[in-house]
Amino acid sequence: MNYGGRVPWPTVLAYGAPAIGAGYMYLLLSLYVMKFATDILLIAPAVMGAIYSLSRMWDAVSDPLIGYISDRTTLKLGRRRTWILISCVPIAAGFYMVFAPPASLTQDQLVLWMGIAVIGFYSAMTVFYVPHLSLGAELSDNYHERSRMFGARHAAYIIGCILSLVSLQYLINEEYAEGGDVRALAADLGLVAIAVMVVLVLGSVVFLRERPEFQGRVAAGPFKAFKDVWQNPHARLLLVVTFIEYVGSSAIAALTLYVTHYVVGAPTLAPLIIFAYMLPSSASVPLWVPLSRRYGKIRVWIGGMILTGLSFGAMFLLAFMDSQSLRIGWIIAMAVLAGLANGCGGTIGPSVQGDVIDWDEHQTGERKEGAYFAAWNFVQKSALGLMLLLTGFVLEFSGFVPNVEQPQSVKLAMVTLYGLFPLVCYAVGAWLFTRFKLDEAAHAEIRADLDARAVAGN
Repeated sequence: MNYGGRVPWPTVLAYGAPAIGAGYMYLLLSLYVMKFATDILLIAPAVMGAIYSLSRMWDAVSDPLIGYISDRTTLKLGRRRTWILISCVPIAAGFYMVFAPPASLTQDQLVLWMGIAVIGFYSAMTVFYVPHLSLGAELSDNYHERSRMFGARHAAYIIGCILSLVSLQYLINEEYAEGGDVRALAADLGLVAIAVMVVLVLGSVVFLRERPEFQGRVAAGPFKAFKDVWQNPHARLLLVVTFIEYVGSSAIAALTLYVTHYVVGAPTLAPLIIFAYMLPSSASVPLWVPLSRRYGKIRVWIGGMILTGLSFGAMFLLAFMDSQSLRIGWIIAMAVLAGLANGCGGTIGPSVQGDVIDWDEHQTGERKEGAYFAAWNFVQKSALGLMLLLTGFVLEFSGFVPNVEQPQSVKLAMVTLYGLFPLVCYAVGAWLFTRFKLDEAAHAEIRADLDARAVAGN
């Protein structure tokens, strides 16, 4: 395979396919688990916030560990596919536990169950995500083909997210139906999602091949590997920008159900509003790849950040609109714009991360995609955890009471987190990213030198 040329479509599709299952599980958990816990299981919001906080603390250990182990794996199946395959079992167990807690549990036992389930699921997802992202960076050395690879992955991930919205609609309908059993429906949906995820992962593992020359290319210990990540100036800036961007985008996962229910006053429309965000995010991938070729990945990504921030910031106005129809139209319109811009980050972001890994290889002679994507995966999950933690405590201390009309103070707290906070995050992230210097010309020089070294080594 010519890793510097165009990646064949079958490889692109086989790589992206497992992201459908991952997107389904990750979004359904992100969107619904807080509301499921507070409104169905009757767990206090602050308690769920604390569980997410503990999960992020554990991620500080598990993410670097999986990244390092993945880089060092030398099994016949490959250093990435081995762990992608292994991840199926713990992902299935964790996801099912979240949505199928036994009805016989006491409240204290239920809190413990949910804590184990949430932390277990996100740990298992790390076992999948870090090797999968790392494999994407290895399948092409081409500056723009990487955008195409990760664009396909992003589109598949969003397809999974859209499918999760169908499940979310069923869950919401069940919640408001007379005699509805949300817990039973959630457990059944969990089993279907697990089966689909396993099939997609097996197909990808069987079809894809890894680059044997990358095995055994990591000599550093785990602390040295992550020291290299932090000392990489391009990676350090990208870590900060990625965290800021994900804090902003996590608002839609943490708060959309609350905003549509208590601010917009149309709880059953939540899946439609999220769909209005997800569809352009996936559909815009073919737009962002050629734009990045023409104007450069960095400038296009900065533009995407600015558009996303403005779209979220406009959500703050929802608290001051008297007409429900106006609120519904406004939130859908802003969701479309935010989703369009989100497609940029999902396509360009991992591609730029792959370029940064090439810079590290140029400096150290090692290929440690696992360490780098573990760092970015930890940042992404930390951002979501921060938003869920903030959501839990803000709701708790603003006077939120579930399933009743909320006072204006609670509504303002919700739209501030949902609108103004992401606006500030994206503005800061775009400003910082103007300092990023690893553009296409700089990467071409690095890539030429690496290719020359490879020829000389042969």
